[in-house]
Amino acid sequence: MNSSNPLNFPSSTPMNKDALFALSLFPYLGFLWFISRVPQMPRLALYGFYGTLVFVGITIPAGIYAKVAYNDALANIDWLHGSAEVFLTLANILVVLGFRQAVIQTKKN
Repeated sequence: MNSSNPLNFPSSTPMNKDALFALSLFPYLGFLWFISRVPQMPRLALYGFYGTLVFVGITIPAGIYAKVAYNDALANIDWLHGSAEVFLTLANILVVLGFRQAVIQTKKN
């Protein structure tokens, strides 16, 4: 199995991973729009979901830098990949803490 084409799509398929990634942002932006209007949504968790966009914003230039400076994929440049992943980890922590706080608050009421 080809690692750059794990689903074995024909190479002439117009949908590549970059196009799919770009298209995936629209549903996520819609998700953020909807949850930001739900009053019960824990603010800290909402900040975490928005933090995922920060992760994406950091990862894209980091990936470009990895390609230009090292002629390799971001995943193969450990220090750069780890630095970018820190933002995803922080976003996930905010989501978990936000929902944890909401559960604790709900149990008190």
